[in-house]
This record gives sequence, structure tokens and C-alpha cells, in this order.
Amino acid sequence: MTQTYPGTKPVTMESIDLTGGFWYEKQKLVRAVTMKNVYKRFAETGRFEAFRFSWREGMPNRPHIFWDSDVAKWMEAAAYYCRKQRDTELEAIVDEVVEEIEKNRMEDGYFNSYFGLLEPENRFTRRGDHELYCFGHLLEAAIAYRDATGKDKFFRLMKDYADLIYRVFYVEKSAAFTSPGHEEIELALVKLYRVTREKKYLDLALYFVEERGREPGASQIQDHLPVREQKTAEGHAVRACYFYCAVADLALETGDETLLSTAKTLFDNIVRRRMYVTGAIGQTCVGETFMGDWDLPNQSAYAETCANLSLALFARRMSVLDPDSVYADTAERVLYNSFLSGMSLDGKSFFYSNMQEYNRTVSRRPYSDRHRIFTPAPTRVEVFGCSCCPPNVVRTVASIADFQYTADENTVWMHQYFTSEAHIGDRTLTVETGYPYDGGVKITYLGGAGRLALRIPGWCRDYTVTQNGKVITPEVQRGYAYISVTGGNEIVFRMEMPVRFVEANPRVWDDAGRIAVTRGPLVFCMEQIDQPDLCLRDIRLSESADYRLIMDETLGVPVLCTDACVRHWENDILYADSAALEMCRVRLIPYFAFANRGESDMVIWALKL
Repeated sequence: MTQTYPGTKPVTMESIDLTGGFWYEKQKLVRAVTMKNVYKRFAETGRFEAFRFSWREGMPNRPHIFWDSDVAKWMEAAAYYCRKQRDTELEAIVDEVVEEIEKNRMEDGYFNSYFGLLEPENRFTRRGDHELYCFGHLLEAAIAYRDATGKDKFFRLMKDYADLIYRVFYVEKSAAFTSPGHEEIELALVKLYRVTREKKYLDLALYFVEERGREPGASQIQDHLPVREQKTAEGHAVRACYFYCAVADLALETGDETLLSTAKTLFDNIVRRRMYVTGAIGQTCVGETFMGDWDLPNQSAYAETCANLSLALFARRMSVLDPDSVYADTAERVLYNSFLSGMSLDGKSFFYSNMQEYNRTVSRRPYSDRHRIFTPAPTRVEVFGCSCCPPNVVRTVASIADFQYTADENTVWMHQYFTSEAHIGDRTLTVETGYPYDGGVKITYLGGAGRLALRIPGWCRDYTVTQNGKVITPEVQRGYAYISVTGGNEIVFRMEMPVRFVEANPRVWDDAGRIAVTRGPLVFCMEQIDQPDLCLRDIRLSESADYRLIMDETLGVPVLCTDACVRHWENDILYADSAALEMCRVRLIPYFAFANRGESDMVIWALKL
């Protein structure tokens, strides 16, 4: 078995500095506001205290099976920020947690703040209780923290724990289950293999992936079929895409073409049949799972922030394996829409579920609890009982540069457009752009002769490329424009960014015959607060209308203003004749900015005039 692109490697944030623009500003916000706010709420709810093993019966904030992962993701984000700029306050918090881990771990290296304190006799007995998931996040945090600060105690503790898990699960096979109920450890083990080159960690990751489905179990945890026989995305959406990330990682490291084929098939099923226009996934609250093809209800959409992110992480890995723009297009769709909507514009509060439509009448119907239709929370909150999403947001924003490039010895693929400076081997790339609001990208390339591959986004129909001031016509392959470059070259990539309508496949029941408004990578929506006297679902938009992009001072983001039409109805419930259309003025805002001005009805899909 041979790897399709054996020389292609991810270019990680360690090689890239964001120097301005959209994500640079988000990073500043998260570092200044969100990190502190998430820490404060986690401290108040006992998550950090749990690492002290000080809880006793009758005290508040009883430790929970997944709290370790919440803290670990926050620590991972702290590591990423410390890598760019050391921060004694953040490091002191992480160091204190590490001291508690060292103090309270078992003699053989085991650590879990729930099982270690409350049920030590039951460790490695309950597949669904997140032990290995928590360890995976702790290990990822430990690797990031060592890389950022040079402090290796956290890393050594987690490596000891990894060795214990290897012995118990792979050598002795003495645990009560063979693979975790919630995937994540697999990704961490591949990272550990990459930094240590100890093959046993790669073997253990592969073991956990290949054990699934040997004795068919629940699709909820991707245990319904052996990995190479899985063709459709099933079960809990976060677990599923973490699992698919592991499949992609292992395909890259082992060169297993069957794993690569499986990853491609599963990715295709998601993006072609089970993904919302915003890049959201996981259609139902029942098990937080995927539903069948084309089944994409809007008002009851679950669309968990972590699930949406997990799809972007899967797409990023596929870009390494296979330079086809569909992967980076998907990551872009998620990052600028259904992932970013998970955090408020002020950086203080979060959505767990990201609604794709909201109507207050539906959400307040007087059903009994047994028959209530699920509708996501209409406004963001600072912490949830299951608070996996806030620290996932902060660690992803901190490491967003991971999405920008992949490279081999000759070619650099630019997947995402961030204002930045990157050092990739002997090559330096400086990027200036107003993306995602502006389609112009200026790239300065320094280094030896090679190729630069620029992604032509799926939304882009017209573009020009100049090299050192001359218009060129690059060779285009699978959505990338390939340009031969040498040191000192200046490339200007200009993507036209008009308003575009997209239509849903008519098999998507909720959206048949309707359109969504997009501009560049952004999906737009309408909120009732901007057009209080209009029925949102009756507004008719014309693609030929003038869409003016203006800055909304309240939201701090550009919005679209245009003329539209609505019907004029009186108060009867039924009419024999159609009502006359009337002109109206409407405002559309980026989807990620909705629900930042209080509870308000919202629609993405509109009627086409």
C-alpha cells in the first residue's frame, strides 16, 4: 500500500503568525476576553477544583465524567497563546493543574478526576464514560504546552498514562471494552507518535479504529460496521467526525489506501447529503446524531458547535491527503458560519446548538415535555452543564492558522486566506487580505523556485491572477490554481465577490423552492429585529437587485441592504385570491452574527422573486 501524496504535510500554527485581519482580531478578542471568561465560569462550576480531589459527599459541584476534557481544551488554548506570547498568568493556571495531576494520579500513571476520586475500582470498565476521551484531550494539551513553553512535566505525566493505556488495552487486553465510546484519544495518539516517533502509539490508535464493528454494536458510537465497510455518516456527529479524523490521520501515516477511500466516501456523504448550508452537521437532538440523506430540518436543527468544528477538522486532514478544493471549501464554510456562530460577538457567551431558523411561536408552543419539538436556545449563555463547546472554540481560534497551508518539497497549497507571515522550510510567504469581506489577496513569496497552489473557492466564478504586475492564466487542477514562483515574486489574487443565491436540492423538504443568500464564504440571514413589521418567511428576494454592503455599527460587521417584496395580507386566515406584492427594504446579516441583539426570529432560506 502506498500513500497517494507521500510528501505532503500539514503546515501548523508554529510556522505561521497572523499579522492582521479577520482571524487576528478574533484571536485578540479570545485572548483578552473569552479565555478569562471561560476560566472564570469553569472555576465557579468546580471544573478546575475537581483536579484537587477535594470534593466530598454533600458538597456542591460533584465531579463529572467529562470535566477533565473541558479543562484540557482550555489548557490547550492557553498553550497556543503562550507559544505566540508567553503569559505568566495563563502558565500559572496550567502549572497548578499539572501539579494536581501529578499529586493525585495513581501509582501506575492513571489519572481521571471522576474515576480517580469517586470510582477507582471501576476504571476502564464503562465504555461510555469518557475516560479515554478525557485522556485524549489532556494529551493534546500536554503536547501543546511542552511545545509552547518547554516545560515537560505535563507531557511526561500524559506519556506515562499513554503507556498504561497501551499496556491495558493493546498488550494485556484486560479492560472491559476494546475501543472508546467517544473518539478523541486516537487523534492525540497520532500526535504523540509524531512527536516521539514511537510506533506503539500509532499501533494503539489504529487498534482503536479497527476494533470498531468487529462485533456490530451501536451506530451511535460508530460501532455498527468495521471501519472499511462504513459508507455513510452515522451516530453522534462529534464522535463520528473525530473518528473520521482518526481514519484520515492513519491513512496519512500508514499509507493505507483503503482507509483513505473510506475517509473520502464518508466525507462525500456528509457534504453532499447531510450538511446544512452553514456547514452545520448533526441534524437531531436525539443522540446528537446524523439523520438520513436530505433530512435537514431548520427549526429543530441540533448543529452542535463541536460537531461543526469536527467537520472542519476532518476537512483539514483531507486537504493534506488529497489536494481537492472541496475539503478546504468545506472547512471555510464551517469556520465562517456554523463554527463562528457558536460564540457571541463580544466573546463572552456561546451556543451549544446553532439553530438554522428560529420562530418564537414554534418554540413557545404549549406542548408537554414528552411531545415538545426541540428548538435550540435563542440566546447564547456563558456556560452549559455539558460545556464542551466554549473551550473548543477558544482552542480552535487560537490555532486557526493550522487551516491555512499544506506543503511538500516543491509546492505550497494555500487553502485559506488569512493575513499572515509563514515560514515553510526555506520559503517565506507574506499574505495581506481583507477576507472574508473582500476578495483581494496579495502574496509575497521568498525562497527557492517552486509552485504555489491557490484555492479557487467553490463560490468564486470570476477571478484574476497577476504575477509581478502581469496578468497570468494559471493551470487549474481540482480547484487550485498552480503558479510557478521564485524568490521575490508578488502574486495578487483577486476574487470577485458578488451576492449569490444558492438553492437546496428539492429533496431537502424544508428548503425546497427557497434560496439562501451568500457573499464570498459567508451565508447571510434575516432577523426580525431588522424588519419588525414583515413576515420573514414571506420576503421575496431578487438576485438582480442592488445589494449594498454597509457596516453595522451595533454589530460591528458588514451587512447587506436591498429592496425586496412581500405580500400584503389582512387578518383573515384564508384567502381566495393572491395578495398584491409590495416593495420593502430588508437587511441581511452574516449568519455568524445572528442572536447578538436579544431573542429574535431568524431565517436563512427565503423565497426567490
